[in-house]
Amino acid sequence: GDTFPGPNKKNKPSLWTENWTTQFRVFGDPPAHRSVEDIAYSVARFFSKNGSHVNYYMYHGGTNFGRTSAHYVTTRYYDDAPLDEFGLEREPKYGHLKLLHNALNLCKKALLWGHSRTEKPGKDTEIRYYEQPGTKVCAAFLANNNTEAAETIKFKGKEHVIPPRSISILPDCKTVVYSTAEVISQHTSRNYVKSKKANKKFDFKVFTETVPSELKGESFIPVELYGLTEDVTDYGWYTTNFKIDDNDLKKKGGKYTLRIASLGHALHVWLNGEYLGNGHGSHEEKSFVFQKQVSLKEGENHLTMLGVLTGFPDSGSYLEHRYTGPRSVSILGLSSGPLDLTEKNKWGNKVGMEGEKLGIHAEKGLKKVKWQKFSGKAPGLTWYQTRFDAPESKSSVAVRMNGMGKGLIWVNGEGVGRYWMSFLSPLKNPTQVEYHIPRSFLKPKKNLLVIFEEEPNVKPELIDFVIINRDTVCSYIGENYTPSVRHWTKKNDKVQAIADDVFLTANLKCSGTKKIAAVEFASFGNPTGTCGNFTLGSCNAPASKQVIEKYCLGKSECDIPVNKSTFQQDKKDSCPKVVKMLAVQVKCGRTNKN
Repeated sequence: GDTFPGPNKKNKPSLWTENWTTQFRVFGDPPAHRSVEDIAYSVARFFSKNGSHVNYYMYHGGTNFGRTSAHYVTTRYYDDAPLDEFGLEREPKYGHLKLLHNALNLCKKALLWGHSRTEKPGKDTEIRYYEQPGTKVCAAFLANNNTEAAETIKFKGKEHVIPPRSISILPDCKTVVYSTAEVISQHTSRNYVKSKKANKKFDFKVFTETVPSELKGESFIPVELYGLTEDVTDYGWYTTNFKIDDNDLKKKGGKYTLRIASLGHALHVWLNGEYLGNGHGSHEEKSFVFQKQVSLKEGENHLTMLGVLTGFPDSGSYLEHRYTGPRSVSILGLSSGPLDLTEKNKWGNKVGMEGEKLGIHAEKGLKKVKWQKFSGKAPGLTWYQTRFDAPESKSSVAVRMNGMGKGLIWVNGEGVGRYWMSFLSPLKNPTQVEYHIPRSFLKPKKNLLVIFEEEPNVKPELIDFVIINRDTVCSYIGENYTPSVRHWTKKNDKVQAIADDVFLTANLKCSGTKKIAAVEFASFGNPTGTCGNFTLGSCNAPASKQVIEKYCLGKSECDIPVNKSTFQQDKKDSCPKVVKMLAVQVKCGRTNKN
């Protein structure tokens, strides 16, 4: 609303093609969240300034199955959208935006045919309104850009208190039906419930790839990794041999440094058959340097590298000139000086893993290799397979990859996606733990789980399957908030109340056929926190929980009046100067009857 200068011609509409509801996550990122108040403000602002269209990117989150994600992008995509990765309504983002568009719909005649006007009553306040001359058609947007304090705006003879950094919408230039800052929609918290049916003791079998020491090749530099793999695999092998003379070596078992500069994405390194470790870049810093102290032997030494992709770049110019993989390899600390292996040695190459070529991720290829019983410890580049039964219920399913490092997941031959548990965010946690398995991938019994794990000494026994729900439903509403726009309609260019009495309510609704089974928290006073983590403040109406139970228990949906008379039944107010907030948390579930 404030940065777009508008179309290049007056007869063209203003189109906002990507209003980001959140930001996609890349491996190594901490959690990110764009508040629904901020999104609603931006949309109201855009339409108040003659905007014609807003497209939410994304409105529905999703899953990058198999190897379809872009470079470093997580398998989970735009999960903080109004509909999350699993298609569940993420509240209050879903509900607050729905009510916003209800309010804008009440303004449509004024927005489409009215003449726009602007007033600036104060430094931080602004009035934008649309009127159709000769009629009563009028709609107004009252904006407060003060981020810290509410402001009072007088418009058409009436005073309106506008919360900090918010816009109030008046579809008749008189009645406030919506405030971007006042969230009256319910909140939900997502739960991961460990499956009883799927999580029986897993009997893992393993197959470990052979690390090549010498491959055929005629290249005198390491081949670029995108071009080498041609998007059929994430993995490309590089090998070279180099000779060390006796006079190059330090006496008494000296140490030397192997230095590899890579343009990403990740790299595993072996020298003379010994695994030296791995390194990786990030979405922001593509290049990285792998550096390790090593021992060398007189005569021929064998260096093996495995270049690893985490997806292709997906945007920007000159995509054909994007490069990745090892670019410079050298040995430091020799008596004769640095030894550059990049352009003086022949490099051999091989594309992909043997298990990939044989298709051992699916039933048809499973018997093409000899699997061994997992002993509790395995090297890197190991395939793991086990069986599990489909989790109970019809809810969405995910596998939690606790105990694992980095690799790929398949269920019944279908690619679930890339996982990367060892790449920790600044908060010292993996960016993504749960990986979505669509119900369409599953059969009732003996589902095949296959994992290709790049790193050594992982603990597959810590993996488990979970069922996803949003059965924790909450409300967090101030007693001075604007009642829902659902109370209003428009007839003959007039905004009218649907019922005789318009008052503020907290609405709680369970999904599907579930009903409210328990009230887990209730306070009318000054509680703090968020859905799933509320705490009592210094002020609380003692009857809060009993009131909510009376209105809601056993119902699929309930409306609770948010006012003092509902909760302060003894008419005693222990904190009369405090503007009250109502915080409620209920649990939805199924009874034997439903």
